[in-house]
Amino acid sequence: MTDLKTSYMGLGLKNPIIAGASNLMMDMDNVRRMEESGAAAIVYKSLFEEQIELEALQLGEMIEEYSERHAEMISVFPSVEHAGPLEYLTNVRKVKESISIPVIASLNATRRDTWIEYSKKIEDTGVDGIELNLFYIPLDTEKGGSTVENDQLETVKDVVDNLSIPVSVKLSSFYSNPMNFIKKMDGLGPEGFVLFNRLFQPDIDIESQEQAFPFRLSSPGYHRLPLRFTGLLYDHINADICSSSGIFNGEDVIKLILSGADCIQCVSTLYQNGIGHIEKMLEEIRSWMKDKGFKKLDDFRGKLSMINQKDPYAYERAQYVDLLMKGADVIKRDFKR
Repeated sequence: MTDLKTSYMGLGLKNPIIAGASNLMMDMDNVRRMEESGAAAIVYKSLFEEQIELEALQLGEMIEEYSERHAEMISVFPSVEHAGPLEYLTNVRKVKESISIPVIASLNATRRDTWIEYSKKIEDTGVDGIELNLFYIPLDTEKGGSTVENDQLETVKDVVDNLSIPVSVKLSSFYSNPMNFIKKMDGLGPEGFVLFNRLFQPDIDIESQEQAFPFRLSSPGYHRLPLRFTGLLYDHINADICSSSGIFNGEDVIKLILSGADCIQCVSTLYQNGIGHIEKMLEEIRSWMKDKGFKKLDDFRGKLSMINQKDPYAYERAQYVDLLMKGADVIKRDFKR
């Protein structure tokens, strides 16, 4: 009998599939269906400090809009303030109380003090862990990359030092040397890394000549970038590795475990194929393991990581070199496949 148990951030998981943060989490029925379909854990939709600040600003403007026109009414009503993260915290607490699998909250703050403030409030909800969603867009041409990295390292250290629940860090791949940066951050004590965050990318509507904000899912094949860095990092850091992006079926999950992942996060496949698809993914993993004679995930985890490869170029430029050495006809034939 196949055993899919694994661990992540010190949390025991019944299998390696985690439902990643998305708007699907806003519906409690969806959350329950994720558990029923076999999800080992869920990451609740991110708390974005910028959204809270914007909503507070809009509320303030709305309240002040008629203050001068109806001054005599001001003393009749009590002062109104934005609830801040209260709604988010209430929803996270409800989710945690409603399901038995681990619940990980996600946070994206903007200032060093609020990272700590909000993470502590999230810890108080009773969640099993917190995922720091490091999202940075370089807008300042004078700000060097080392400054950005040092700020993020300090943020992670502050949160880890101030919490008792496990902390993971969700990163983008946009660092000059992700390996070096992750190694530095690993020394600060987070229990996990999520590879990688898909940063929001704007678009332009050429008809209206305005900014557009399309909702786009990942595509099959997007898992290749996290696969590469999962394979490179395996057995080189203390924290667990959770691969993310472009994971649509059981075969994708198997590939990432072979490269060294402890678990994966999926979102797009739940939108595209439905929440019940988790059950199918798990069955595909079990079927493959039975066919290959593997009893548990550790039997093949990291088998094809960099450290276990005889070919030193497997995770470097092997594919690029391979293409250069092939003739045009061979490339066309492979592409058609």
